Amino acid sequence: MQKIKVLLVEDNPGDAELTRQALESSKLAVELVTVDDGEKALLYLRREPPYRDASPPDLVLLDLNLPKVSGEEVLREIKADRALRGLPVVVLTSSDAETEVSRCYAEGANCYVVKPVDFSSFMEIVASIEQFWFSVVKLAERKAGEPGKKSGGGR
Repeated sequence: MQKIKVLLVEDNPGDAELTRQALESSKLAVELVTVDDGEKALLYLRREPPYRDASPPDLVLLDLNLPKVSGEEVLREIKADRALRGLPVVVLTSSDAETEVSRCYAEGANCYVVKPVDFSSFMEIVASIEQFWFSVVKLAERKAGEPGKKSGGGR
């Protein structure tokens, strides 16, 4: 079975670890790659140094409050880039401000999830995201050689 690749863009080490634990407890084969700022996320997605040999993700989990380049800017850049715009982006952040929710959807976020405060709810939310995006949704296959695309015949 081919691994499902998730790019987690998260600067909080505790939240990154909780997300890793939740994904590892899944029955699905998931490979999690974590970057801790928006600049690294864009370099990774565009396969620029030092990520030139990185394989593209199937899904991006994106925090909004990031150093260097904000999560909203990362989202804008992804959705403006022809090679990346089809990549599903799940905003996973602590803010439930309606203005941020609206802006993220206007910028092309596929969904917006507010991080719960307690451990068990956080684990459930991440498991739900994984279940939905990789067991329910039919994602477009990626084409070989393109940033944000992978070769092969599916998942």
